[in-house]
Amino acid sequence: MADQAETAGLGHPATRQRVWGWMFMDWAQQPYATLGLTFIFSPYFAAVAAEWYLGSGLTEDSAKAHAQGLWSSAQTVSGLFIAFTAPLLGAWADASGRKMPWFWGFSVIATLCAAALWFLMPDGTGLTLALIAFWVGFTASESAFNLNNATLPSLGTPDEVGRISGSASAFGYWGGVVSLFLMLLFFAETPSGQTLIGLAPAFGLDPETREGTRFVGPFIAIWFALFMVPFFLWNRDPAGVRQARPGAGQILGGLRDSLRELADRPSYRSFLLSSMFYRDSLAALYAYGGIYARLVLGWEITQIGVFGIIAAIAAAVISWLGGRADHRWGPKPVILTCIWLLLAVSVIIIGMSRDHILFVALPEGSRLPDTIFFLCGAVIGGAGGALYSASRSMMVRHTDHARAAEAFGLFALTGKATAFLAPALITFFTLWTQSNQLGFLPVIFLFLLGFVLLRWVQPDGDRAACSAP
Repeated sequence: MADQAETAGLGHPATRQRVWGWMFMDWAQQPYATLGLTFIFSPYFAAVAAEWYLGSGLTEDSAKAHAQGLWSSAQTVSGLFIAFTAPLLGAWADASGRKMPWFWGFSVIATLCAAALWFLMPDGTGLTLALIAFWVGFTASESAFNLNNATLPSLGTPDEVGRISGSASAFGYWGGVVSLFLMLLFFAETPSGQTLIGLAPAFGLDPETREGTRFVGPFIAIWFALFMVPFFLWNRDPAGVRQARPGAGQILGGLRDSLRELADRPSYRSFLLSSMFYRDSLAALYAYGGIYARLVLGWEITQIGVFGIIAAIAAAVISWLGGRADHRWGPKPVILTCIWLLLAVSVIIIGMSRDHILFVALPEGSRLPDTIFFLCGAVIGGAGGALYSASRSMMVRHTDHARAAEAFGLFALTGKATAFLAPALITFFTLWTQSNQLGFLPVIFLFLLGFVLLRWVQPDGDRAACSAP
């Protein structure tokens, strides 16, 4: 996008700076997902929780299933909270013209909660505290991210936002790559007590009490606080548009009108419903990838970290390419292609364990499952990154810019309204079948639902409808 020297007012950054400031939210927030949700903290939590359940008298398989169920239950609560607060927060931001106080508040909560993850000890001490702290911090981080998405329509034309969204996603994933490298090279310990490159954990951290791995919490906190600085420097609430504090009736009334509009906008309605299912399924793949690697394949934290680096690099590269493809052909073909790839990966994950792949028995000690899961990680990271980037772009094609925060609040609502569904179904299927693999069956069902509903989504959205008075 061409640089514009003009500013919105005294002290307001130029357009190129605003784009970079907006992109830094992706960079700052990414380790919460990469290090916390997927590759470092969640498998550590799963291993600690499984050992704790095992010590309480459960069998090994049942202990692993209960550990996965505990994590998914907390994710369900977080998803429901985000779902039902996002539209209200967006409507309030649109009506008041103020977003920055919310960004400050969410950033403080996310930082403090991430730091608290340090207190999860290998013997299970601090298990409840860590579970609550992670999901409260993650909820705050996601709420800030959702509100930041509402700024996207103001950063370029509908044809430009696909490239901007893809570049931001790629930038964020590179942040994930860098943070994973730092954790694996200098902090997270292997069973030998050394890092991936044979060093003792930095700063004299004790490998016996897993201080190197536990440092992931303070690491996320420092990263988030440091890299939110460019965001706050280059983003402002628009000058001169601050309005009186809106009342609850005004917010709920506007939100009710927006929901009624869906009846006359079939493309918008179908897209929100479709993305509700496929984003829920994608979130499940992200949340349980590291746990699956730990509980089914028996990987150590460092192996999972390498898996994460591969996935994050693929996500960065393919998100960038996806943004270019979006700019040329529009977001819908990108979304459809990504769903097909993720469906294929889901089938492989369900049909794979240490001793077989899709009903084909493997010799004892075969490394083929590890190789295949590394490839699956690359596809999940790449297709997942491009899928979310293209979804943001498609949302802009259905958005009235004057009510962007409210619209992206609905986008967040539909992305989280059924956020309880995938974790709840995974919990049910895991406990019912006593199998971590079969517990992933709902992921396939939800991707298929999203794919079918895309049939009624117009490739260019419904710009005429969203710009009509």
